[in-house]
Amino acid sequence: MTNKFDDKNKTLGDTLRSRGISRRSFLKFCAATASMMALPPAMIPKVAHALENAKRPSVIWLSFQECTGCTESLTRSHSATIENLIFDSISLDYHHTLQAASGHAAEAAREAAMEENHGNYILVVDGSIPMDNPGYSTIAGISNYDMLMDTAKGAAAIIAVGTCATYGGIPHAKPNPTGAVSVGDLIKDKPIINVPGCPPIPVVITGVVTHFLTFGTIPELDHIGRPKVFYGQSIHDRCYRRPFYDKGLFAETFDDEGAQKGWCLFKLGCKGPTTYNACATTKWNNGTSFPIEAGHPCIGCSEPDFWDGGGFYKALSMPTENITQTALYTAAGAAAVGVAAGALNRAKKNAATKAHPNTTIEDLEK
Repeated sequence: MTNKFDDKNKTLGDTLRSRGISRRSFLKFCAATASMMALPPAMIPKVAHALENAKRPSVIWLSFQECTGCTESLTRSHSATIENLIFDSISLDYHHTLQAASGHAAEAAREAAMEENHGNYILVVDGSIPMDNPGYSTIAGISNYDMLMDTAKGAAAIIAVGTCATYGGIPHAKPNPTGAVSVGDLIKDKPIINVPGCPPIPVVITGVVTHFLTFGTIPELDHIGRPKVFYGQSIHDRCYRRPFYDKGLFAETFDDEGAQKGWCLFKLGCKGPTTYNACATTKWNNGTSFPIEAGHPCIGCSEPDFWDGGGFYKALSMPTENITQTALYTAAGAAAVGVAAGALNRAKKNAATKAHPNTTIEDLEK
């Protein structure tokens, strides 16, 4: 019989083979992973080799001031997806919602995982940490602050999942009665990858884990700690409604003609222009849709202080007149190009007529 220690020392390749996953399916998975992480096709063999030989990492998941939405998002991933393949192949040693153990046995599992994998485990945190009074949120009689600081000591890297863990989120909103802070406000000596969103997209969470397994490093981050591969562009820049924005076509209400035709939701408060996330391309529910596609403006939930951003249905402070003017400039520019092209064609026709006096206009237009 294989004991727990031997099972943990299996490679990812061993685990996938034991689950009946063929080499062909594994390579398809690696290709999808490389694409997800915006890696060139030439990197697929390297991803395959790294993942096949990677040991199953120990993961300790701590949940503090949160709504469990981040876990709900993750567990609602569909079967045979990257999420399942990765999370079936890590050793999730502690998770308040998903673990079978409770009470003293649960805390014993966390302590054992910390001791056995010191310096190598991945710490995942969702939820903010209350600092005004430790009693606001405790687990097994341990304050969130003490549990975080104790568990973070032996972690190889920390993934802050959800906007509460990354920037304080809703608990941090004014007047912030619990003194909620983010993981990054407290931990300064460990690499931290912020995966914001309320909740975050599951594939983004697993993409970060995959990158760590493949390369042994954290992915390239932006100025507020988010993986650039997922948060490098605004939702606005990748939104399918962007052409309507450029043309100055906006829905004025949720049930007017513009809304029915799928026009831009900027005037209804969409925060897409100032929000960086992969929602518009990765989407939700196995790539089915995302809020803007469902007719609701982006609320900017992957940005710091989104709850205090001035109202979900209030347009951004950028004047809409300027946007419409930009659209007019764009249209004027296109018209100018058309005029120039027409003038050039006429000049060519005049030159051709002089060179061939007997040629008719009809012949030139053929």
